[in-house]
Amino acid sequence: MPGAPFAFAEKAERTSRHRITRVSKRTTTRNGTARPIRLLGDPVLRTECDPVRTFDTALEKLVDDMFVTMYEQDGAGVAANQVGSGLRLFVYDCEDDRGRRHVGHAVNPVLVAADGELLVESEGCLSLPGMRFETPRHAHAVVEGVDAKNRPVRVEGTGYFARCLQHECGHLDGKVYIDVLSGEVRREAMRAIRDLQRP
Repeated sequence: MPGAPFAFAEKAERTSRHRITRVSKRTTTRNGTARPIRLLGDPVLRTECDPVRTFDTALEKLVDDMFVTMYEQDGAGVAANQVGSGLRLFVYDCEDDRGRRHVGHAVNPVLVAADGELLVESEGCLSLPGMRFETPRHAHAVVEGVDAKNRPVRVEGTGYFARCLQHECGHLDGKVYIDVLSGEVRREAMRAIRDLQRP
């Protein structure tokens, strides 16, 4: 996801509702390789991801590649299908509404809670570059899964980080953020996508 686009990814600049810190790709010590971001229209983005069943060095390499890709794109989060993998996992580096930075990954994540106030704020996606629309998300979210070593993880987020968690879990179910839009905002989004796809 972006801040400016989200894969939840480009990171947004500071706003009165939330604060996101840009993280320079130079700060990462990971040894992965950046992968191309898949764009809307690629079937992989509309395919539900498969659970990870093998926890090996190939999975760890994928996680590293996803982090490097996220930092290259100034992302707040990236789901595996956004880099062409059909496995169920995502990575993130994002601040919550108290300015606390959260960095990590979730394998086989399940969105077990999305509750609290429904906040309508600007959201974008690395897979839909250059577009942002007012998108409703719950102010609190909880994701449970495991890490790349198959150890249990529970991730809880508020504010922008909660938005990120909901956005990335949506990707793994074969959805993109425009799927949660409605009314005139959705019509505006669909017009923008059609205009983008015209030769």
